[in-house]
Amino acid sequence: MRDFTSFLVGGLFGLGLVISGMTDTTKVQGWLDIFGNWDPTLAFVMGGAIIPMAAAWRYTIGRTPVLGTTFPPHSNPKPERNLIIGSILFGAGWGLAGLCPGPAMASLGFGGTGGLLFLIAMMAGMIAAPTVRSRLDPRVAAV
Repeated sequence: MRDFTSFLVGGLFGLGLVISGMTDTTKVQGWLDIFGNWDPTLAFVMGGAIIPMAAAWRYTIGRTPVLGTTFPPHSNPKPERNLIIGSILFGAGWGLAGLCPGPAMASLGFGGTGGLLFLIAMMAGMIAAPTVRSRLDPRVAAV
């Protein structure tokens, strides 16, 4: 039942990305082009996701999930080095490609090669990240 529910929710999420235009790289890059041909519609998509998710996180406090064992713990609100570096890399990739992981996966459904290339590059980065981090962490600790 849990897998079926995950499949339905994931499909609904992907459909929402397609309907909202978030699989269109020019729409995403238009949101980031604040000094050019700026497209503010992504703000409504983000608000439509962030507001209900904030309410859902608030609602989960002290509750048990219906289809799982526990809710994940709430994150530490204090930004740390890894969060800041990861956010910069994510934002740079998002701005250059016009895709983030969810829309890239959704774009595979209609044969976009840009989404496939993005996902291959993302997977390569995920595979390389532990090696890069193991080399950088001792250098940062020594400073």
